Amino acid sequence: MDRDAFYMRRACRLAERALGNTTPNPIVGAVIVKNGIILGEGFHTKAGNPHAEVEAIRAARGRRLNGATLYVTLEPCSTWGRTPPCTEAIIEHGISRVVIGCTDPNPRHAGAAAGILREHGIEVVSGIEEERCTLLNEAFFKWIQYKKPFVILKLAMTLDGRIAAESGDSKWVTGPAARKRVQKLRQWADAVMVGGGTYRTDSPRLTVRDPHDVDIKVPLRFVASNRKMDLPPGWEQVSLKNARDWDSFLADLGRRPVLSLLLEGGGELAASALNAGAVDKIEFHYAPKILGGKHSRPGVGGYDPETLSEAFGIEKMKIEKLGGDFAVTGYVAPRGRV
Repeated sequence: MDRDAFYMRRACRLAERALGNTTPNPIVGAVIVKNGIILGEGFHTKAGNPHAEVEAIRAARGRRLNGATLYVTLEPCSTWGRTPPCTEAIIEHGISRVVIGCTDPNPRHAGAAAGILREHGIEVVSGIEEERCTLLNEAFFKWIQYKKPFVILKLAMTLDGRIAAESGDSKWVTGPAARKRVQKLRQWADAVMVGGGTYRTDSPRLTVRDPHDVDIKVPLRFVASNRKMDLPPGWEQVSLKNARDWDSFLADLGRRPVLSLLLEGGGELAASALNAGAVDKIEFHYAPKILGGKHSRPGVGGYDPETLSEAFGIEKMKIEKLGGDFAVTGYVAPRGRV
């Protein structure tokens, strides 16, 4: 691994420490290096707080930054918002080189920082670890472009695609490592949703918990059901009968603003979201089990397709181990484009 990639990956790990806490801003990490020594590093903690570049400069504690390189996962901002432009801080402190992971999709900033910095004699390199840096903020990128949240459909299933027995029993399909991964997904999410059947059977909390089972974050929580339900405080019910309902719901979330929505099942909610074109990405956790049964519950329900041409294609698919289970992730292509 070359030097620039090494420090950019470190900046990515810093950014991940603020996962789920910066809405409506992106998560960003920054590292300042001079002569192979890290002088300062930081990350953006939440909206209204200093950006990652400023945090890294402050962490350098007044040391001379002439000749130093700043590594930042996202293009520095170049306009005033709730905080001053980061380009001004970079120029003011004499940083000589800036390495950028990916370009900011916000039209107010996109591509502007590099030009400003170069005008002041600062070397700029872009696109280092670009895929990884982009992945950090795929929800932010979608919201900037469409003003709707990025939607992940997560399901825990047996190898034959079953999420529960006929009775609704589903504890536990997958093991501790997969369940720990779900906690990270909830930490990422501004909002979480389950279907009415899942809520009635499991009474889920949908919170983020630390190892001592203490809630550390409560995302917005939704139940999708056409039947009137008596929900506790903090929960909202929505009826999503068709693609128009989904589009209206997602647009409303975008205005709140919600940048990321996690769907946690069950099968009818999964089918409804997929058929409405609402799902951007899937994360399916598979356990090495076969449940069987004509009436055990499938991961994706809905109507019965007549041909395989109606299947949803999954692009950029990845598979990884989660303890004794494994996760399949990928991006949903339009129905029929397999």
